[in-house]
Amino acid sequence: MRRSVVLNAVLAAAILAALALAVTLGETRFSGADYAKALAEPRSGTGEVLWLVRAPRAVCALFVGAALGLAGAVMQGLLRNPLAEPGVLGVSATAAFAAATAIVLGLAAVPGAVEIAALIGAGLAGGLLIAIAARVRAPEALILFGVALSSFAGAATALIFNLSPSPIASAEVMSWLLGSVENRSWVDVAWVGPVLAVAAVLAAGAAPGLRMMTLGEEAARASGLSMGRMRVLALAASALAAGAAVAVAGVIGFVGLAAPHLVRAAVRGDPGRLLAPSALAGGLMLVLADLLARMLPTDQELKLGVFTALVGAPLFALIAWRAAREWRL
Repeated sequence: MRRSVVLNAVLAAAILAALALAVTLGETRFSGADYAKALAEPRSGTGEVLWLVRAPRAVCALFVGAALGLAGAVMQGLLRNPLAEPGVLGVSATAAFAAATAIVLGLAAVPGAVEIAALIGAGLAGGLLIAIAARVRAPEALILFGVALSSFAGAATALIFNLSPSPIASAEVMSWLLGSVENRSWVDVAWVGPVLAVAAVLAAGAAPGLRMMTLGEEAARASGLSMGRMRVLALAASALAAGAAVAVAGVIGFVGLAAPHLVRAAVRGDPGRLLAPSALAGGLMLVLADLLARMLPTDQELKLGVFTALVGAPLFALIAWRAAREWRL
């Protein structure tokens, strides 16, 4: 327990430092006098850059990364699979399909329409998963259903590109699907923050059941805890967290996979204690990734989803290789 508290404190301190860097560093450089003026006069030119451009972008990256890290930790505990992440069960793909549909239909001009569409898509996927989980207890079956759902949603998204009447709309969908927190405001932070809080509460309710799942299905049922209730809470938490992340930032992969693995050893593999550190680690990862993406000397800013994929794909291969070695043993 003490190790978890220390770990969370260290991660929180690192997040504060990363946020400070994300707000102070950027393409436009300011002097010490400029920063002092921004603190004294938030409505000054420098103040608007810091508090209305950089700060909401950094906080949005923090919340999105935390949502993905939390969803990944919940799914890995529920499925007892170290390779599970929000995209495995099709929640992210379904949310992306719903948001892409809203963009093609011209609803992007309506405030909140894309975000609501993504949350509805994630909610539908979560509802289907909950219904399947009520009938099938084997995690392998749930994974297979999730893969099928993800493939179907991906094909439907591709169909949108194929049938889109406007190349401009197709370009908007593609740009959004690549994932980014560029030009995000405090309104976007207000979208993802409350949903993340609800997902965290649901995940906390599922934590005792996730912890018992490490002893096996039979032992978990014998403990007296309601495994059905735990599955509902876990799937709802994952769907909400992943849906909120996709709604605000588009599709950003590998954070949900990597974040739990970075802190798993510190909590000795306890799925219940893994939730908070995973959320903090995911937030820290995405704040730093976004900072690096916008600081790279490129003519066009690298999309955040592309950046995380370039870094995360080798990590995924390493985790899969280690898992394969353990299975052979």
